[in-house]
Parts: sequence; C-alpha cells; structure tokens
Amino acid sequence: MNTLNVTSNTAVPLGLYLHVPFCATRCGYCDFNTYTAGELGADGESGPQQQWFTAVKTELRLAAATLGGARPVSTIFVGGGTPSLLGGAGLARLLNLVRDHFTLAPDAEITTESNPESTSPEFFAAIADAGYTRVSLGMQSAAPHVLATLDRTHTPGRPVAAAREARAAGIEHVNLDLIYGTPGEADADLGRSLDAVLAAGVDHVSAYALIVEDGTALARKVRRGELPAPDDDVLAARYELIDRRLQGAGLRWYEVSNWASDDAARCAHNLGYWDSADWWGIGPGAHSHVGGTRWWNRKHPARYAEMLAAGELPVDGSEELTETEMHTERVMLAIRRREGLPAAELDADESSRIDQIVDAGLLVREADRLVLTDRGRLLADGVVRDLLVARAPQS
Repeated sequence: MNTLNVTSNTAVPLGLYLHVPFCATRCGYCDFNTYTAGELGADGESGPQQQWFTAVKTELRLAAATLGGARPVSTIFVGGGTPSLLGGAGLARLLNLVRDHFTLAPDAEITTESNPESTSPEFFAAIADAGYTRVSLGMQSAAPHVLATLDRTHTPGRPVAAAREARAAGIEHVNLDLIYGTPGEADADLGRSLDAVLAAGVDHVSAYALIVEDGTALARKVRRGELPAPDDDVLAARYELIDRRLQGAGLRWYEVSNWASDDAARCAHNLGYWDSADWWGIGPGAHSHVGGTRWWNRKHPARYAEMLAAGELPVDGSEELTETEMHTERVMLAIRRREGLPAAELDADESSRIDQIVDAGLLVREADRLVLTDRGRLLADGVVRDLLVARAPQS
C-alpha cells in the first residue's frame, strides 16, 4: 500500500472533497479532470459509475485508517464534473459511504455541485432528505449566445428555477456560479444575468473571470483567431458591476470571488481551504492537504480504481510543504478574504512594504489586519507579489 507521512491534528478542522469525474458533455472552457461516457469507452454511465463507487468506498476506508481515530468531518463538498448525474439516490448513497467510515460533526456543512439541467424538485427533495445542506448550481450566464460560446447545455432560465426548487425542498443554502468576460458578452448580457441571480433569491453567489486554459476547445478557438481573448480592462469593469449589484442587494463580499447574505451563508468548506485547514480529496485526480503534506490522486478513473482494487492509496505524487511555501500560501489566501491578512503574519522585510502598498490605495489597515480596498481586489495577485517580493507596487 502507498503510505503517506501525515500528521493528523484533531484540533484542526477536517474537510472531505469527493470528486465525481462524469459529465454528459465537455464544456469548451473547462480543463477539470472530467470524462464523458464516450471518453470512458462506455455506451452508458452505469459501468463507470459503479466502478467509481467501489473505488471511492475503498479510498474512504483507507483514508479513515490513515488519519486514525474518530476525527470528525466538519465539511463535505461533492464536486466535479457533474455530481447531479448521480441522481438524488446516488448522492445519498455517496453520503452514506462517508458516514460508514467517518464521524460527521453535528453541524457539518454538506455541499454538492449540480448542473441545473440534471436536477428536478424530486432530486432536491432526495438530497435534502439525505442530509445535504448546500447546493452550488452552475449558471455561468443568462444570455443564450454566451452559453453557446462556453458550450454550456442548460437553458438560460433553468438555473433560476432550480435554485427556487432547491430552497423549496429545504436546502438551507443555495449558490449560483457566474462566469464573466466571455467573448461576445456585453454589459447588458451580464446585467441580465445579475437580474436573474437576484430574482432567484439565493444567499450566495460566486463569480469568476473567464480564464482561457491551455488544452481546451476555447483556447484553440482563441489561438486560431475565431474568438478574442478576454480583455483585462473589460474584466475589471465587469467585476465592479457584479460587486456593485450584489452588494446593493445585500450580498457582501467575503472573498474576492464570493458574496454571501450573512456569515452563515458563507461556504465553510472553501473557508477551510483559505484557512489552510486539513482536507482529504477522494476520487480521480483529487488533491489533499493534511498537516503540511500535499498529495494528488491518479487522474484517470480506471487507473485510480485499479490502484485501490490492489489495496493501494491512489497517490500519483506528493510533497512536503516548507515553512516558506506555507507562509506564501497563507499570505496569498488570507489577503483575498474580507477579514484580511493578520499583519503579524509578515516578517520585518515584508512589513516594510506595507505603507507603500497602502499609499497606492490597494490596502487599508483595519486594527491589526490588512484588508484589500475595492481597487486592491482587482489587483489582489499583484498585492501578494508586492508584499512578498521587494519591488514597488504598480499604480
């Protein structure tokens, strides 16, 4: 069996991420570790899905044994891929597998991502009964031509209907995902998308600038000149529009790309990532972090399953983070949050650059923390570089 040198600290929150690698179709902008039935060499989904369930069950058992003891799980996040392709019964089965091997904290947050087109009132009722407390729906846009550019298959009105169905079924927290800056998207298109989001009555919104990832269909179209690359100035203006509309509706930013109606609506699982807590990633290609050790699984579902069938953890690679690497990550992640970065995290050399960045209008001091300004949020990566590397901030 592959072994991991991990230190399991029961005082640190533990999250589980479960990766569902299945998709009905491949979106043109996506570089996630996902596969259609055809790519897995299957006429249907039952064979690959059953193999995946068997492998996940084994990895959960090995993970529990590796961590040792009855360490409670604070958050569970089922991502993909398209978890909703498992159906309500499949997602309930998955959660029961987790419960077979781990103890859940009494107030555990349990989230699943879902494609609006593979949901229904019955689906939401089933996952609510199973114990899911949060659902994240991929909306991306309300404009048909934008969805077509992204190769998204859902109809524009379906995400809003799905969000309402989820709330009606008793799902406590509902998130809608937006992507902005798609080639061909106009300000009016984004405005209509925001109108739809606010009409849905959700308590959480995530909004991400389109990134053209190497190896995707979108990247090939941009390279051939069929589509323009996203423009940084346009992306900045769109972000400001999103922030203005969401905050005006009572959704406050708590991380650069995330807004919530109150503290309870924040995604606790993602907060665990940003706080450098521990999480174990279950599934093909999933990444994990426990006690300063990071590792990642074999990506292809068949290879992943073969290793587990042989009694091995499906680890494809690992690394021990140095103190310098952990410090860099703490700065990079904390600075993106509304609470900001504790000034005490910085060493003397880094602290000497704070005033210059504050004078540039990118940071403000709030008690003993450093918080991004509105302009600083647009340049968050640059702020991190300016803190960690001795060079003047760009104005």
